[in-house]
Amino acid sequence: MSSSNHATTVTSPTAQSSLTAWLDYMQQIHVSAIDMGLSRVLPVANYLGVVQSAKDDAFVFTVAGTNGKGSTTAVISDMCRAAGYKTALYQSPHLVDFNERVRIDGQMASDRTLIAAFEKVEQARLACDLTLSFFEITTLAALLIFAEADCDVWVLEVGLGGRLDVTNIIDADLAVITNIGIDHVDWLGDNVDAIGFEKAGILRDGIPLIFGATDMPASVQQKIDDHNVVCYQAGRDFSYRVPDIETDIVTSAATWQYSNAAITLQLPQPKLSLVNTANALSAVLASPLDIGIDAIKTALQTVKLAGRFDYRQMVDRQWLFDVAHNEQGVTFLLNQLKPLWQQHLAVLNDGQMASIKLLFSMLADKDIEMVVEHLTQAKLPITDWYIAEIDHPRAASMEELQAALAAYVEDTAIHVYTDLQQATQAVIEDSGAQDLIVVCGSFHTIGEALTTLDVNE
Repeated sequence: MSSSNHATTVTSPTAQSSLTAWLDYMQQIHVSAIDMGLSRVLPVANYLGVVQSAKDDAFVFTVAGTNGKGSTTAVISDMCRAAGYKTALYQSPHLVDFNERVRIDGQMASDRTLIAAFEKVEQARLACDLTLSFFEITTLAALLIFAEADCDVWVLEVGLGGRLDVTNIIDADLAVITNIGIDHVDWLGDNVDAIGFEKAGILRDGIPLIFGATDMPASVQQKIDDHNVVCYQAGRDFSYRVPDIETDIVTSAATWQYSNAAITLQLPQPKLSLVNTANALSAVLASPLDIGIDAIKTALQTVKLAGRFDYRQMVDRQWLFDVAHNEQGVTFLLNQLKPLWQQHLAVLNDGQMASIKLLFSMLADKDIEMVVEHLTQAKLPITDWYIAEIDHPRAASMEELQAALAAYVEDTAIHVYTDLQQATQAVIEDSGAQDLIVVCGSFHTIGEALTTLDVNE
């Protein structure tokens, strides 16, 4: 579609404008925030030369899936970096600063680097007489930054689906599909076969695929067959196990064992999900890159990702941040949280009482009641819920949040605030150093809470 038909008339920023000004501008120039399809993106990408650059100069990992993409891409990136490869990492969304989305060798892109890339994408967009969505422009800018930096490895996290996601303009040399669950039904479909078809759209002829779940939809198997893909599936071609003894989730001092048909490795336990870590390690091992055991161990000891089972001590309180916002995500959170809570209790003084307080909010297009049901039926001592609307156009209203909670939580346990800043301050005041504060429901919930906490630190 041409810009004359669908763009909103706003003043374009300049090279001297702030990053905030550019981000605001890009959110206004297209008819919708999400616009699936590659027909408008490809001409601009080709104009910029990013597709050819990736094909000629880089090894590309592309990671799709319903949950776990962020953790998986973080582990792949850190393993490649530890082995000496200049590594680009693209993730979305961000928690606090937009710059988090674009990293080279672990360092966030600077405001000036991003603005320079936005300028070039904007010039290319206008030359092609096209409008692009915010996600399309920002993803193209990230790819341009990676191309200009001449990175050896690109690790790309799919934003939504796979087949029609902007990252799919780049041919993957190795694909990962972490899992397939029901999410984003308005864009991807309402069953696992439809969603699997979209996610398997990242496959290319003859490349390896790491499939991180034991159940595979027929649509994914069909794509594997169509593309003659070599598939390594969790539970069939690789597996992991942890020792029977209680492991230290907070300090990650324990070890775990990874096995495939060729090797068995005893490894340091990272501060991220072992499911996603095993998927990432399988991807690295299936690639032609020269990544040895020492680099793998180094990466596992240092890798971290904000907002993914992210345990911290801040303002004399103990916090757990997790972006869980769908059934798979909240199930994973609870499976991790239960042993962490037992460990938490084990270090308290005799007779000291502790509880879990939940700082919670979600987007309106998510299944809020299902998430609430899982949290309340988990047999954990969640004594209080602190809720507020997220500062986002798709935020669930206070009425929607309260309605979802009403069937499962006593009124006296629900504390309502006008924004996440107030809710965050309240949970600090109402809790003690012995309690655990869990923040979940959305990337945006965690981002706003962390912004408030950073001010308090």
